[in-house]
Parts: sequence; structure tokens; C-alpha cells
Amino acid sequence: MSSQDVSIEGRVALVTGASRGIGRAIARRLAKAGARVGVTARSLDLAGDYAGTLVETVGLIEKAGGEAFALQADLGNPEQRDSLVERTLVAAGQLDILVNAAGFAQYATVEEMPDDFFEATLDHYFRAPFKLAQAAIPAMRKQAEGWIVNVGSVTAERPVRPYDDFSRLGGATIYAAMKAALSRFTQGLAAELEEEGIAVNQIGPTSAISTPGADRYIPDGYPTEPVEYLAEAAFALCHRPAKERTGLITYSLQYPLELGLDTVDFETGKPLPPPEIPEYSHPDIKPTGE
Repeated sequence: MSSQDVSIEGRVALVTGASRGIGRAIARRLAKAGARVGVTARSLDLAGDYAGTLVETVGLIEKAGGEAFALQADLGNPEQRDSLVERTLVAAGQLDILVNAAGFAQYATVEEMPDDFFEATLDHYFRAPFKLAQAAIPAMRKQAEGWIVNVGSVTAERPVRPYDDFSRLGGATIYAAMKAALSRFTQGLAAELEEEGIAVNQIGPTSAISTPGADRYIPDGYPTEPVEYLAEAAFALCHRPAKERTGLITYSLQYPLELGLDTVDFETGKPLPPPEIPEYSHPDIKPTGE
């Protein structure tokens, strides 16, 4: 059976960072498979620093025949962040899938990083996934099943020698450290929750994905990958029982290729070719995610 034919109708998902980019793509893919999707971000109907709003995301989902509802929240605001799961339960009555996709792209070297940059990076990439998972677990436990998917980064893998300019000068060390912590959190939480029927996995871009927030860090002419591959891989982590698929650290090109997933362009509806792994892909990536 094609991965495009898998249905998760009747399930409710909450996707952070869903006003644009990776979060929006994952929300659209889950909705296409039949989930009712709660989308959350800071930008409800007016774009902030970058293009994209929750109203636009809901519109795209509904235009394609799916169901979605918007929950505005700033994940750096503890009150707004910590009420998100309860607001989802009030709006939809249940929560089956949590996707932590929100991002905060500000880089600086360790020597030059201001305290507010550090705190914001910690908040968005580690504290928010921790607090949202913590809030979601009781609801998922009552249902005896659930899926938590964290969006990681290849920067969490070791810098490859000889160090390139990005490793030496790119200012991604703290961001990468938070993503590495998220990977270990994913694996540890998977172990804690497997017996509860709750799967916990991670997906990250193999290379670079063009998004409104990430484009300023992507050099001119650097090849990027379609976001649909990552969205398809994320969806694959949202429907199999925890006993079959949990504790994986996966990447957007290797994992769909390993599983033989069928990926479709969001705008045209046409099939995309199987992903090609670039020569510069990180050597430590395991196609199975194990």
C-alpha cells in the first residue's frame, strides 16, 4: 500500500511552528491523511518578522479538504506555552499527535552569544518540547496510544573534520547543542513511554530546506531539498504502534528512501521522485534511524 493511502482519520494533532515552513508542511500532510490539526505559532493573521500566518495555514488545509483550527501562542511565554495542550483538548476533545516543529533561528558564536539569544534557543528547542510533551502524556495515556514527533537537525551530529567554514564561523554551536539534547530527550522519552503505547521519534532535514526563517542562513546557490520529503517522513512516525516504531532519530531524505515512501508535491499533487542522498550528507546518519 502506498504511504499516500494511509489514513489517520479521527485523530487530532497539534503542530507547533505551523504558520510557515516545516511546521506548516507537516500540518498539511497530517490533515491530508485525515487528522484534525491544531496549528500554533505566534502569527495568527498578521505575519511577524517572516511571511506566513496560522490563518493562511488553516486556509491551505481547508482548501485541500482537511480540517484545522488555529491556536495562537508564543512558546517563549510560559503561560501561553503551558496552556496549549489544554486548549487543544478543549477545542477538539482529544490529542493523539504532538509535533514540536517551532524554531527560533538566531546564530552566534559561543564567545559572542548574548544571554537573550541563549535563553531563546533553550526555550524553543528544548524547554518547549519538554513542557508540551509533559502536558500531552496524561491525555495520550488515557487513550493508551499517542505519537510525539520532535523536529531535529543534522547539526546535532558531530562536526566533520576537516572543519568547514560553517562549523568554524557559523555560530550554530548552541543551537546544535540544544538539538543534540533534543535527540537524547527523544530517545529517553521513547524508553519511558513505550509500555504506555506512546511513540516518540525525531525527524530532521538531511541538508537544507528553504523556509522564510532559514533562508538567511543558506548561502546563495546552496542546494535545498523539497520540504515534502520531511513531511512524509514525519507522517510515517505518526501512525505505527510504539512497539513497532519508537526512539528513532530520522532524516528527511534517508528515511523516506529506506521505507520506500511515496511523496507528493503539495502544490501540484504530482509524485516526487525517490530522494537522492547528496555526497555531502553527514556520514553518521543511519537510514533506519536506529
